[in-house]
Amino acid sequence: MVYWSKTGNTEKVALAIKQGLEAAGVEVYVKKPSEAADVDYFDYDLVCVGSPSYEFHPVKPITDFLRSKLTSYRKQGRIKVAAPKVQGKNALVFVTYSGPHTDIDEATTAGKYMAQFFEHLGFTVIAEWYVLSGFHGSLENSTQGRMGDVIGKPTREELLKIKEDTERLAKKYPVQA
Repeated sequence: MVYWSKTGNTEKVALAIKQGLEAAGVEVYVKKPSEAADVDYFDYDLVCVGSPSYEFHPVKPITDFLRSKLTSYRKQGRIKVAAPKVQGKNALVFVTYSGPHTDIDEATTAGKYMAQFFEHLGFTVIAEWYVLSGFHGSLENSTQGRMGDVIGKPTREELLKIKEDTERLAKKYPVQA
């Protein structure tokens, strides 16, 4: 799993996903983009990537990481015409977003953008998750945006649901040891 988090929201989601995968018996490696340059997606049955939505895109460290990986795979000839599916290779992308944004639509564009990197490799994107989260540093943005009061999101209950959903997903798409 590779994720970036500034205020802790995306990290909370990443850790809930990690817990769900571990509960399903999956060995999980968690890295920040700056630590993951040597990661080969093809060594894993499931790759998870997460980012906050910032101006309807993933944050720059995630975007730079994904672009770098895609460029590397292109040079290696691993990107094929028509992006044929690679059996047993899956991806999950997750995006956090908050109250002052334009609802889930802003987050969806970031998630779709991230998912396309995996689609080009032939991975099956088994899930795109969008998680409403608190906006840190501005009471107005935390309480008066389109999403209403987002202080304290994601909640403990929401994170538990993410863990449980991840565990179910891991059982539906088994990861080979």
